[in-house]
Amino acid sequence: MSFAYFPHTPDDIAVMLERAGVSSLEELYSDIPDSLRFKGEYDLPDAMSEMEVRRYFEALDRSNTKLTVFCGAGAYDHYTPSAVKYIVSRSEFLTAYTPYQAEISQGTLRYIFEFQSMICELTGMDCANASMYDGPTSAAEAMLMSVASSKKRRRILVSSTLLPQVLDVVKTYASYHGIRLDVVGQAGGNTSLSSLDALLAEGDVAGVLVPGINRYGIIEDLTGFADAVHSSGALLAVYSDPSSLAVLKTPGEWGADIACGDGQTLGIPLCFGGPYAGFLACRQNLMRKLPGRIVGATTDMDGRRSFVLTLQAREQHIRREKATSNICSNQSLMALFVTVYLSLMGPDGLKKVNDLSYGGAHYLHDRLLATGKFSDVFDRSFLKEFVLGTTLDTDVLQQSLLDAGFFGALRTEEGYVSFCVTERRTKAEIDAMVDVIDKIG
Repeated sequence: MSFAYFPHTPDDIAVMLERAGVSSLEELYSDIPDSLRFKGEYDLPDAMSEMEVRRYFEALDRSNTKLTVFCGAGAYDHYTPSAVKYIVSRSEFLTAYTPYQAEISQGTLRYIFEFQSMICELTGMDCANASMYDGPTSAAEAMLMSVASSKKRRRILVSSTLLPQVLDVVKTYASYHGIRLDVVGQAGGNTSLSSLDALLAEGDVAGVLVPGINRYGIIEDLTGFADAVHSSGALLAVYSDPSSLAVLKTPGEWGADIACGDGQTLGIPLCFGGPYAGFLACRQNLMRKLPGRIVGATTDMDGRRSFVLTLQAREQHIRREKATSNICSNQSLMALFVTVYLSLMGPDGLKKVNDLSYGGAHYLHDRLLATGKFSDVFDRSFLKEFVLGTTLDTDVLQQSLLDAGFFGALRTEEGYVSFCVTERRTKAEIDAMVDVIDKIG
């Protein structure tokens, strides 16, 4: 049994085998039946030179169909400034690991602290953790926070207008934590306050989760939600698109206790579905219920500003079964991605992103209606994403767009079609896609 790329010498292996009490590497696997062991040769390609490897992957890349994206549904084709990728790819960031040793991890701890600070500024919350896996995970953790903060309440209300993938992950978490989920209905594309009131009246509610911008692209009107939720003794969590918070009311302004969502809209490329970075922020009185890590600022013995992991007692490696959550990892590299993006864009840059997205989305919306093949479903405000009814066969519509190099007209479960426009889309691209649609049927 030979492993060409293992760094251990024969003497190293002999010492380890002796310590393990076996005479050979094969003996380590003696408990595996012979019938289950692979005895053939691995089907590996021949070794290639650097140039050959590059040609190979360039050929693979050419086999991909590169589409112009007019879809959203939780993953948005925003522009990434070139400086972001350059900074993130530096070796001290790309190879950095968990910052347990504060004395040698000041750089990593600082950018996580800056990430937390920027998330707090965007959401209007008092504190944030050091990022989560993604948006749906952060929503599930917000649910667990609500339960952990309540007095033995095990019921959570979730809006039916949340993104489907968020609802699915929350349901999965709830099913394994003994939490009862009830779905709040909608009225005209907006979470229904009357439906919420009726469910709250049944009692035992620990928390309520609603979107800031929902799965139809509608900007939700959350007027009265915080008062209703708080009067029942529950917590309000708002799932937000952080990019939109540069121009829309923040969860803090809506009176929310917890803000969660996905940082993907802050410059992280689509990347075939990840990696992304979720965020989770809350009011100060809930800080000890935040899962994962929190980086805090302090001073060292010489009075210099420094950074440390703080409030560690709530983590599962100390509190174990009493911990709020069993998550301890964080998307540090993606949090850095977000931090660099926000630093480069600033408030004015983020507002410009939303201005361009808003203008493009409304231009596409009006042009589609003008074809006579689409109709408005909801008379609600939207930012960059919207749904329409259509007389077209959606399979034919989608295939026609794909054939022309466009990815759009995502079908919802109600049979509507969804479109999204970010600052990356040009007027020429919008007009070209509408021309394709205009010729269908």
